[in-house]
Amino acid sequence: MHLRSSQPLRSARNRQGVAAAELAVCLPVIVLLILAMIESCTMIFVKQSLTIAAYEGVRTALEQDAVSADALLTSQQILTERRVVGGLISINPNNFETLPVGQSIQVTVTAPADSNSVIPGNFFKGKILTATATMMKEFDP
Repeated sequence: MHLRSSQPLRSARNRQGVAAAELAVCLPVIVLLILAMIESCTMIFVKQSLTIAAYEGVRTALEQDAVSADALLTSQQILTERRVVGGLISINPNNFETLPVGQSIQVTVTAPADSNSVIPGNFFKGKILTATATMMKEFDP
């Protein structure tokens, strides 16, 4: 009878050892996947923020009596509200006020992935995220 009672104890210890080994193997992989998902979602948010900033900037540029400073301010406000760090905004052509009807205005917004990452040593190291919006001028000033 003594042998029977020690058998379940030995089996329980073996199961605990197997569980510990499985955890040691699987935990780093699970943590890496979770960090990659968080980083990917952050970069998707930054990319979407750049797209919105470019779109709103070019819409502002198309308004009556708008100047380059107005479009830049609109885009910069969106980047600030969404806490995008290091965003650069460019307008092509820069002097769109005299642009004839039918010509396009393009706003490009870029930001480095490094300074917008929530995880140190990120997966997007050295990448520059970019968004561009182009619209046609439809009226004379």
